[in-house]
Amino acid sequence: MADITRRLGWRHLRGAPTAHIRHHRDGRLLHDGPGLSFWFRALTAALSEVPVDDRELAMTFHARTSDFQDVTVQATVTYRISDPALAAARLDFSVDPDTGVWRGSPLEQLGTLLTETAQQHALDVLARTPLSSALVDGVAAVRERVAAGLGGEPRLPATGIEVVAVRVMALRPEPEVERALRTPAREQIQQEADRATYERRAVAVERERAIAENELASQIELARREEQLVEQRGTNSRREAEEHAAADAVRAEAEAARTVKLAEAEATRSVRLARAEAEGARETGEARAQAQAAWLRVHAEVDVATLNALTGTRLAENLPHIDSVTVSPDVLTGLLARLGHGESA
Repeated sequence: MADITRRLGWRHLRGAPTAHIRHHRDGRLLHDGPGLSFWFRALTAALSEVPVDDRELAMTFHARTSDFQDVTVQATVTYRISDPALAAARLDFSVDPDTGVWRGSPLEQLGTLLTETAQQHALDVLARTPLSSALVDGVAAVRERVAAGLGGEPRLPATGIEVVAVRVMALRPEPEVERALRTPAREQIQQEADRATYERRAVAVERERAIAENELASQIELARREEQLVEQRGTNSRREAEEHAAADAVRAEAEAARTVKLAEAEATRSVRLARAEAEGARETGEARAQAQAAWLRVHAEVDVATLNALTGTRLAENLPHIDSVTVSPDVLTGLLARLGHGESA
C-alpha cells in the first residue's frame, strides 16, 4: 500500500520498491515505475499500484479419483505480475488518492483465477487415476499437470501474470479411508516388529542355552576333576597309610628285637645276679657257720664266769642309751643285799 501524506491541498505519494505506480491525469500517463515519489492533486489524479514481487498463493481443494474416492489436495503456486501496465489495464489496481488503499480486490481476483485453473487441471489428472496410484505417484503427477496447465493457460499472459513455481505438499484421502489404508501397513510393520522381537528373543534364548551348556560343561569338568582329585587324595592317603604301616611294622620289629635283646640281657643279668647272690649267700652262710663254730669253740673252752661277763657285755651293748640313772634307796638296798648274798656264796 502506497504512503500518501497531505499538504495544503496537495498529496505526496511514496511508493515501495516492489510496487509499480502508474499516475494518470486527464488521460495522460505522468508517472510510471516502481518506487516512485511525487506530488499530485487528488481531484485530477488517477493512481494505480501493481505489486511486482513474488507472491505465494496457497490453495486447498477436493477431487475424486477414478475409483470414486475423495482426496484433498494441498498446493502452493508462486507467481508474479511481469507486465504491470497490462495487469493494471485488465484488473482494477486503482488506489484511493487520500488513503492509498485499493478500491477493489485485484489480488483476490488473481487468486481465484489461479486456483480455478490449477484445480481444473488437478481434477482432470486425478479423475483418471485410482486412489492407490494417486497416493503413490499423485503428488508428482498433479504438480507436473498443474504447472503445465498454468504455463499453457492463455488468460495468465494476457493478464500480465507469470507463474514461477508450483508445489503440491499433500494428497490425502478421507480420514476413514486413510485409517483403512494405514491398517495393513501398520499390521505389516507390527509383524516385522514382532518378528524382530521374536528373533531377538530366540537369539537371547540361544545365547542363554549356550551359556547354560557352557556352565553345565564347566560343572561336569569340575566334578570330573574333583573326582580325580578325590581319587588321587585316596591313593595318596592309602600310600601314606601303607608307608606309615610299613614304618610302624619296621619300628615294631625293631622295638621287639630290642625288647627281646633287652629281655635276654636282663635275664642273663638276673641269672648272673641270682648266681652271684646265691654264691654270696652260700659263702656268707659258710662264713657265718664257720664264725659260729669258732665262737662256739671259743665259748666251749672259756669258764662260766667269763661267759657271764661276756653275756652281760652283749646285753649292755643291746640296751638303749641311758643318759642318767636314778637309784632309789630301796633299789640300792636290794642290790646291795643281792651282792652280799653273792659274795657269801
